[in-house]
Amino acid sequence: MSDYTNLLLEKRGSTAIVTLNNPPAHTWTADSLQSLTRLVADLNADRSIYALVITGDGAKFFSAGADLKLFADGDKARARLMARRFGEAFEALSAFRGVSIAAINGYAMGGGLECALACDIRIAEAHAQMALPEATVGLLPCAGGTQNLPWLVGEGWAKRMILCGERIDAATALRIGLVEEVVATGAGLEAALALAARVAKQSPTSVTACKTLIQGARSNPLKQLLPIERELFVDLFDTEDQKEGVNAFLQKRSAEWRNG
Repeated sequence: MSDYTNLLLEKRGSTAIVTLNNPPAHTWTADSLQSLTRLVADLNADRSIYALVITGDGAKFFSAGADLKLFADGDKARARLMARRFGEAFEALSAFRGVSIAAINGYAMGGGLECALACDIRIAEAHAQMALPEATVGLLPCAGGTQNLPWLVGEGWAKRMILCGERIDAATALRIGLVEEVVATGAGLEAALALAARVAKQSPTSVTACKTLIQGARSNPLKQLLPIERELFVDLFDTEDQKEGVNAFLQKRSAEWRNG
């Protein structure tokens, strides 16, 4: 079932599975990016969803990014529209209140890799290839790549990939910290769903607060975030999940989260 352009949405328990579906390479369009922005907003409003898994359809491509044919005529208005849509979509994905997991099941190039970079966790299948090759065609990564990649892998490797156009395999991606796990070909979605099942055991209100703090460290000084950390801890005592979590532990039973 899907009301979203080039995106298939399936819900399994507390996990939403989003499959990129624009054959053959699952390239992004202005409409599909706008759909992703709307889809994330819809999932944020669904309090039963705690995790989001995003993957590509088939065994070859996660996503090859934008279709370069869109930029062949040098239309700046189209370029501006696409840049804005990319930014809106992937910033929305990054701000998803739950845990987002990219199951990279093949080539993740340009805007495809930037989609994975916007997720909280990345799992790559062994045959996956990743690159930000925009400078090779006279462009640059405009969907967060120049900012998110160095945060994960450091400035040196970010420069190798962006400035030198270096393509890396899954093993290298794991070694440099671009992905958190490598699994066998065809096992990416299963591994992502297993991780999402672990998310379901966590208090969703706690996860949202923790994610806010962790991502806040990218742009805020430690001195500013430490007091906020303490305040968010106290704020959790206004939630049903805090009471449920502590009492479930003391009563030696599984917690039943209400996400509230």
